[in-house]
Amino acid sequence: MNLRRLLSCSALAVAGLATAALALDRIFPPDLSRYQTRSTEVVDANGRLLRAFTTADGKWRLKTTVDDVDPAYLALLKAYEDRRFDEHWGVDPLAAVRAARQLIERGRIVSGASTISMQAARLLEPRPRSLLTKAIQSARALQLEWRYSKREILAIYLTLAPMGGNLEGVRAASFAYFGKEPRQLSVAEAALLVAIPQSPERRRPDRRPDSAQIGRDRVLARGFEHGLIDQPQLDLAANRPIPSRRLAMPMHAPHLAAWLAGQSPGETVPTTLRFELQAALAQLVTDERRRMADGAQIAMVVIDNRSGGVVAWQGGSDFFGRAGQVDLVRSHRSPGSALKPLIYAMAFDDLALHPESLVEDVAVRFKDWLPRNFDRDHQGAVTVRRALQQSLNVPAVLALERVGPQRFLSTLRSAGVLPGLPPSDTGASLGIALGSASVSPLELAELFVGLANGGQFAPPIVRRDQPRPTPVRLIGPAAAWYVADILADAPLPEGFASLRPALRERRIAYKTGTSAGFRDAWGAGYSANWTVVVWVGHPDGTPRPGQLGRIAALPIVFKAFGRLPGEDNRAAPPPADVLHVASWRDLPPRMRTLGPTAQANGGPRISYPPADAQIELGAREAIPLSAAGGDGRLRWLVDGRPLEGTKWTPDGTGEARVAVVDDAGRSSAVTVRIVRRP
Repeated sequence: MNLRRLLSCSALAVAGLATAALALDRIFPPDLSRYQTRSTEVVDANGRLLRAFTTADGKWRLKTTVDDVDPAYLALLKAYEDRRFDEHWGVDPLAAVRAARQLIERGRIVSGASTISMQAARLLEPRPRSLLTKAIQSARALQLEWRYSKREILAIYLTLAPMGGNLEGVRAASFAYFGKEPRQLSVAEAALLVAIPQSPERRRPDRRPDSAQIGRDRVLARGFEHGLIDQPQLDLAANRPIPSRRLAMPMHAPHLAAWLAGQSPGETVPTTLRFELQAALAQLVTDERRRMADGAQIAMVVIDNRSGGVVAWQGGSDFFGRAGQVDLVRSHRSPGSALKPLIYAMAFDDLALHPESLVEDVAVRFKDWLPRNFDRDHQGAVTVRRALQQSLNVPAVLALERVGPQRFLSTLRSAGVLPGLPPSDTGASLGIALGSASVSPLELAELFVGLANGGQFAPPIVRRDQPRPTPVRLIGPAAAWYVADILADAPLPEGFASLRPALRERRIAYKTGTSAGFRDAWGAGYSANWTVVVWVGHPDGTPRPGQLGRIAALPIVFKAFGRLPGEDNRAAPPPADVLHVASWRDLPPRMRTLGPTAQANGGPRISYPPADAQIELGAREAIPLSAAGGDGRLRWLVDGRPLEGTKWTPDGTGEARVAVVDDAGRSSAVTVRIVRRP
C-alpha cells in the first residue's frame, strides 16, 4: 500500500510539474523579437545578397540558417561549444557536472556548461550575468527545445551570435571579415568565427588580431582532437593570416535595393536581378564613366524580354557622389527622339503607313512651331524606313499628327507608362514626337520590350515574389515587326562598323535620343531576348554640348549587349499580314505617301493638278502647276526634288508626289499618275 501510494503521489507530482511547466510556457513564451528584427536583405534571382541594411539599432544582423553555413563550421561549433547538442534537451547535465567538478578541484572556471540552446536563450534575452540569469537561461533553453527543432535553435544562434562591433551572426561576420557567404568558409575562417563569440570585442580580428588568432587556434586544436580535421589541414589553417580589417558589405544595385528595402523593411526581398550580369554591367558603367571628362552620370536598365524581369539595374555611376543617390533609372527625363519607333508602330498598325511609304521631309510649320532636323536641313521625299533610321524630325511629327498625340499618350498609359508633360501641355502637342513628354529609362525599356514581344506590353517585374502582369496587346505583330526590321538595319555608330560576329549577328534593333540643349543622351536597343536602355547626362540637367545619344549612349548599349548571354541570332519570321512591296508605288493608295496638309491659317492649296488625277501626256510635254493661298514665294517639289518655276516635265510614267511650300513653311501635296498618250 505504501509503495502504491508513493507511486501515485509521484505520478501526481510529475503531472503537476508538467502542468505547471506547460502553463508557464504559455504564459511566458520565448521572446523572439531580437531574432525577428533582422537586417533588410535584397537578393538576386538565385538568392545571392545584393545589398543589406542595418537594423534600427544599427546592427548588421543577417538571417542565417543551417543551410547557409559550411558543414565544417557547424562541426567545429558543436565540438567547441556543445558536443552533445544533438542529444540533450537544452541543458547538458554531464557538462554541468564536469564544470562543477573542475570548479571545485581547481578553484576557477575551467569550462562552462552553457549549451548552444542556452546561448540562444541568452542572445534572445540578454541579462546581467548571475546564478539567477543562468537558471532562467536553462529554463528558456528547455522551452526552446520543447517548441523548436534543433535546426531552428541553431538558426537563432547563427543569426544573433556577437561577432564584434555591430556585427551579429555568422553571415554578417563572414561578409565583413572575408567578403563571402559562410557556405564558402575555409577551415581557418570557420574556426575564427567559432572563436569570436566567446569574447567578441577581445577577439575582433580587425582590432585584436593576436587575440583572435589564439582563439582560432584553440578551436582548430579542438577540431583536431575530435578528428574533424587532420594534421595537414591543421597546419595549413594555423598558418593562414588573420584578416586585418573589416570589409564593406555587398553594395550591388544600391538604388534599386534602397527602393525595395523601403517597401519591405526587415524582410528578405527576392529580385529578378542576376548577380553576374549586374556586376559585369556595373563595372562597364564604371569604366565608361572614367572616360567622361565632365563627370556625367550613366544609368542603365536591362530586361529579359522572355520573362519581363529586370536582370540589371544601375541607377547611377557614383552612389556616394553629389546627387549620387538619385535613382536615375526611375527619374523622368526628356527622351528626345527615342519615342519615334512607337509613333511609327501605331501608324503602321492603323495601315496609314508602311516602311516603304513616301514621306516628305520639308520645312513645315505647325501653327507657330517650325520643327527642324538636327542638322537644320531637309532631305525631301524619303521612305518611312529611312526617316526612322535617320531620325528625321518632320516625318515623325507628321506621323504623330496622323496618329493623334492624345491617342499616342493614351496608348503609352495603357502600357503602364506615365509620361510627364510640361505644365501648359494638355497632351495635344505634337512636340511629344521630339521629346516634350518625359519618361524614365525603366519606362522606355518597358516600351521597347513590348516591341520586342510583338506589340504586347506589360510593366517589367523586379520582385521575384510578385506575379508578372498580364501583357496587353496595343500594337499588332506586323507593326512591331516593321519597326524591328527598320531599326535592326540602321547604320551603326562610328567605331562599331566591324562588330564581333556574335554581336553583329545578334540582330539588335536600336534607337537613340538627344534632348533639347544636349541635356539627355539616350541609347535603347533590343534583340530577341534582351532589351538595354542607357541614359547619360547630369542629374541637374547641365547641358553637354555635342554629346548626342548616338555618341554618348549608343556605344554603351552595344558594349552591354556584348556582356549578355548569347541567344538565337536568327531574325524572327515576318507575321502573315506583313506586306512586302518593291516601292511605295506598289502600296494601296492611302499608304503610299504622307505629307504636310494645307493649314487652316492660310497655307497654300494645290489647284492643279488635282489629287489622284491621271494625266495623259505626250513626249516632253509639261504640266502647269498652280496653287492658291500661302505667303510669299511658292516652291514646288516632285517626289521631294525641287523644281525651277511652275512647270513640271515628267521623266516617265507612274505615280508621283507633287508638293508646294510657302515662305512660312506651310505646304500641301497631291499624288498623281502620269500615263503616255497613245
